[in-house]
Amino acid sequence: MEQSKITIDVTLDPEKIPQQISWNASSSSAKDIQHAKAMILAFWDGQEKSALRIDLWTKEMMVDEMGDFFYQTLITMADTYRRATGQTELVEAIKLFAKDFYNKSRELLEKS
Repeated sequence: MEQSKITIDVTLDPEKIPQQISWNASSSSAKDIQHAKAMILAFWDGQEKSALRIDLWTKEMMVDEMGDFFYQTLITMADTYRRATGQTELVEAIKLFAKDFYNKSRELLEKS
């Protein structure tokens, strides 16, 4: 059985706010360590029937980038849900929400 290891390193400032997020995966084609401004990691605990998650972002993450990040994450979640369940009606509802979220986030940015 093949095994892959994913390593995530988070450097914190003195106030314990993420300063740098880096990661790598043993089975990735990328040889170098990858850097990120934000991350969302979720696990499903089947026994407890609850989601466990880690959401982190650095001070460098801009509001417009966070909007893009959430939009792309929602679209990716919709695609994952389609592959896992085949429930296209719910997938389209997620994508519709994602597009509405994205448009509203852009509108708010333009106002500020």
